[in-house]
Amino acid sequence: MTDCLIFTHPACAGHDMGPGHPEQPARLKAVLDALDAPEFADLERREAPIVARDRLALVHPGLYLDRIDAIFARAETEKGLVRLDADTAVGPGSQEAAQRAAGAAVAAVDAVMGGEAKRAFCAVRPPGHHAEPDRSMGFCVYSNAAIAAMHALIAHGAHRAAVVDFDVHHGNGTEACFENEPALFYASTHQWPLYPGTGRPGVSGVAENILNAALPPGAGSAEFRHAMETRVLPMLERFAPDLIVISAGFDAHKDDPLADCDLEDADYGWATARVVEVANRTCAGRVVSILEGGYDLGALTRSTARHVRALMADEAALAKI
Repeated sequence: MTDCLIFTHPACAGHDMGPGHPEQPARLKAVLDALDAPEFADLERREAPIVARDRLALVHPGLYLDRIDAIFARAETEKGLVRLDADTAVGPGSQEAAQRAAGAAVAAVDAVMGGEAKRAFCAVRPPGHHAEPDRSMGFCVYSNAAIAAMHALIAHGAHRAAVVDFDVHHGNGTEACFENEPALFYASTHQWPLYPGTGRPGVSGVAENILNAALPPGAGSAEFRHAMETRVLPMLERFAPDLIVISAGFDAHKDDPLADCDLEDADYGWATARVVEVANRTCAGRVVSILEGGYDLGALTRSTARHVRALMADEAALAKI
């Protein structure tokens, strides 16, 4: 068994929403630049496959999938951008990118639940945590993390699966997929108030399975780590999942232009290490991480390196992060 796998595909760079859009192909290059460092040279890279429609249908109804397919076809035919909402568009390369992003999430779950690897990181785009079951929004088309968690339940017999989301924006899509599913737990640290306007503290889901650990504008390392240590990690451990999925957004970084939190590079390594420690105690270390936001390219490169370093660390190394 390997410690950590990387799932990615060049097609994920083919999704382009136009000049000046923050969710740009250069983000994937920044992530892959981080993984080109010598310390990651021995990590096995695998091609992100095209997702099967029945996996998308675990969270997205058929009418939504049909509508998105028609929009993808229009973008391909017209060789231009078709807008899904004020912030999100698709172009000729978007369908394969989105299908491989969701496919990476499913394949990573298969590898981790199947015992091929302890953990996996999906270096893919577009992101997914804003995609609700019947609505794309916030740069997202398919709800990748939710699909991964549901796949663990349906295909691998997991009794419970959890998503920990440290993107600066609340993952309204993941929450919408989970709120009525007691076998699924969603915990989010996010700036509030902020786009998309959800993530209000006090929302608990059908079975106390939703935790919104909201952070005020200007929150930094101390506030973030306190929220993780006193709220997210204890609830995650009590839930005792069979798999933990991380929605790995790096846009709460102090250098990121889309929000007002002040996290440092080291906070991402620390948070990842603490989640992995919970996974080691509750689910044989099984963690699948999926890239979400992060829009300052330098911060994204550095934070990704910290994140993956923690994913591949043994127990002794985790304690030092």
